[in-house]
Amino acid sequence: MKIGVLLSGCGVYDGAEIQEVVLTLLAINELGAEAVCISVDEDQYHVINHLTGEEMPEKRNMLVESARIARGEVVEISTIQPADIDALVIPGGFGSAKNFTNWAFEGPDGTINPKVKLLLVNMINIGKPIAALCVSPVVVAKALENSSIEATLTIGSTAADSPYDIGAFTSGLEKIGAKGTMKTVHAIQVDQKNKIVTAPCYMMSASISEVNQNIRSALKALVELVSF
Repeated sequence: MKIGVLLSGCGVYDGAEIQEVVLTLLAINELGAEAVCISVDEDQYHVINHLTGEEMPEKRNMLVESARIARGEVVEISTIQPADIDALVIPGGFGSAKNFTNWAFEGPDGTINPKVKLLLVNMINIGKPIAALCVSPVVVAKALENSSIEATLTIGSTAADSPYDIGAFTSGLEKIGAKGTMKTVHAIQVDQKNKIVTAPCYMMSASISEVNQNIRSALKALVELVSF
């Protein structure tokens, strides 16, 4: 079984969340599957100094940056067809809301990278499952916007501590046609009809061990959906 891992760069504030990516790759391996890292050969929105939080006056490429996490083994999204993989995972990180979409700046009224949208829509149209971690449900929602598909997604819960406005994110998902549901880091959402798994991960105030378990649960559910 091959599972695509879609990466938006390298680093929580301007790309893919590194811990979530590594834990995803580990979970895939432990499930006996093969990870296929995928990225987009385009510049990320901006570069953030992860020590200070300040923007840096330079440009970085998503594909090149993603190769740092993938140990050089990453393919460009345009070369991947749904037939090449059995399922797809999108780890979190601000890159999902800055590079794959511009949700960080425009909210649900923003846009999505057309290459990312094409892969997600094609996967869903042929019944291949997708898992979106952390903030990445916004990518799935934007891909399905104005379609006939109402996906049930979670981005977290207002019933537990979070560094983000979970209520606003959930309202944004619903504005563009998804059905939002509340889950803490100790739970996942499985939309069996549309074969979409979502898990809050670091959208909630959580330890790395809690995030690890959340990702393991999401990946187990994803694998089960492959033959569902």
